[in-house]
Amino acid sequence: MAAETSSLAAVRPGVGRLSVLDRFLPVWILAAMGVGLLLGRLVPGLNVGLDAVKVGSVSLPIALGLLLMMYPVLAKVRYGHLNSVTSDRRMLVSSLVLNWIVGPAAMFALAWLLLPDLPQFRTGLIIVGLARCIAMVLIWNDLSCGDREAAAVLVAINSLFQIVAFAALGYFYLTLLPGWLGLPRTDLNVSIWVIASSVLIFLGMPLLAGFLTRLIGERRKGTDWYENRFLPRIGPLALYGLLFTIVILFALQGHTITSEPLNVVRIALPLLAYFALMWGLAFILGKLIGLAYNRTATLAFTAAGNNFELAIAVAIAVFGVTSGQALAGVVGPLIEVPVLVALVYVSLWAGRRFFPGDLTVPAHPDIRPIAGKEYS
Repeated sequence: MAAETSSLAAVRPGVGRLSVLDRFLPVWILAAMGVGLLLGRLVPGLNVGLDAVKVGSVSLPIALGLLLMMYPVLAKVRYGHLNSVTSDRRMLVSSLVLNWIVGPAAMFALAWLLLPDLPQFRTGLIIVGLARCIAMVLIWNDLSCGDREAAAVLVAINSLFQIVAFAALGYFYLTLLPGWLGLPRTDLNVSIWVIASSVLIFLGMPLLAGFLTRLIGERRKGTDWYENRFLPRIGPLALYGLLFTIVILFALQGHTITSEPLNVVRIALPLLAYFALMWGLAFILGKLIGLAYNRTATLAFTAAGNNFELAIAVAIAVFGVTSGQALAGVVGPLIEVPVLVALVYVSLWAGRRFFPGDLTVPAHPDIRPIAGKEYS
């Protein structure tokens, strides 16, 4: 019995030997949010300074944090194994349906049901619903022990689809469909370059860097050195990048968020419903179509996550930095970060409950998969 328990603990690294950093990861994330809000509220002109230099349409500090966060995760992807993902048509089709049919429709319905009297916030939320997963979803996927290769493929496919579909779906959900339903319409004129540049910068650059790092590292030093020595060294950068990004993001909008608490609450309600609905539907679908836990978790988080960088950039470019649409985009990550952290715990619980034979499901989220240790 002791041998069996020892073996199980070796397969499930989250059992019984978590560091303080591991066990209190949500505390550090919430603390980063709090620090950002306080900085944005207490330091005059901080948001203007942070937003003065941009990469594409995104503040330079946020861009650096996102790239720092994504690079180690994408350097861990085993690119030679991607064929096993691309051949899984059940998962690929399910992801496209969830992201481009179910997700935008769900956000449109929730925005109109819960914000019928607030057209600016409603429009902002619909834009959030159109901006599909790209960055932080890779972190949530890793923490929930999802399939890293599958996450890279799904994020890439949905990001490329986003370049083609975003503007068309924006016209459909903001202008065409409301007109058919006799509802007020909104025009969304957004350059395809805004969308393409977001995908190129926040997915293309770290994806290329991660691919080249693995290719060169394995060729020069071998797979064992790359997996067991190099990755553990760069792995913590993902967590530091995540916390840095959260601090800067909330510092940029700290004053706006804290000065309009009632509006934030109104915007938060449909977002809470949306994240829970999308994650739950995707997780159930993954189980029903026979995916293993790791791919079910990946399907769920890539369906629930959103590209808040793009949503904020579009809202500001079209409606202005002080608009209600921009505020709705900013509140998106305010709600998404703690909710998806909570869903990491839910995912691990559901994995143990509904995938009882799958020993890749640990008892607790553990930052060590990000830092280079593998769940086998």
